[in-house]
Amino acid sequence: MLKKILHFFSQQGQLLLTIGLVLAGLAVILHFDLDQHVLPFLEWLEGQGAWAPLLFILADALVVVLVLPGVLLTLGAGFMFGILYGGAYVIIATTLGGTIAFVIARRFMTTTKLAGYCLSHSRFQPIRKLSQKRGWSVVLLTRLIPFFPFKLSNYFFGFAGFSLRDFCAGTFVGIMPITFFNVYLGSLAADLTMLGANRIERTPLQWFLYGLGFLLVVALLIYGTSWARRMLTIYLSGEKK
Repeated sequence: MLKKILHFFSQQGQLLLTIGLVLAGLAVILHFDLDQHVLPFLEWLEGQGAWAPLLFILADALVVVLVLPGVLLTLGAGFMFGILYGGAYVIIATTLGGTIAFVIARRFMTTTKLAGYCLSHSRFQPIRKLSQKRGWSVVLLTRLIPFFPFKLSNYFFGFAGFSLRDFCAGTFVGIMPITFFNVYLGSLAADLTMLGANRIERTPLQWFLYGLGFLLVVALLIYGTSWARRMLTIYLSGEKK
């Protein structure tokens, strides 16, 4: 039993660390009132009316292309737009930014030293060999695994011969769990902030549903990560399903 428990945490350690870091960051924002520095930008964006979603998507896509940290923007999407719309905007933005990076790598960077390093490195060779056989599913699985270098991998997939269709499909679906987790936290932060300012009220049932939703998203992340690791290992070892 102890061995199974240790195996579980060894498999899920990176995911749990990811969740912990996001929660810690959220706690710091709320404790030190750092949200007051974000609110003016969100209020300005909200004031743009129908243009707000488009401006947010463009800004978030640029963050992906430039390989910059994007967690705060994802949280901001939940803070401003809510879970459903915020999650949709982040998914669109991340897929758009990833696609731009993918095209840049394929069209303009295949002869660079970076491309040569990635294509010759033993760690990336197995994934490259799967580009034609299991293209979209490989992209999907890597998106489901925490700490896989997401933004850098956009460029690697462009070097490695993955098709644009496979890249877009795998990215769009694969980023959904972690995106909605982060957006969920942002939406919760918005409610906590407004609750502290006495601008909203929540019943015990509503807070219970919030907590239940959070647990369901975490469960989905844990299951998705475990499944993705298992399937990617099978693919890389040359085994069949």
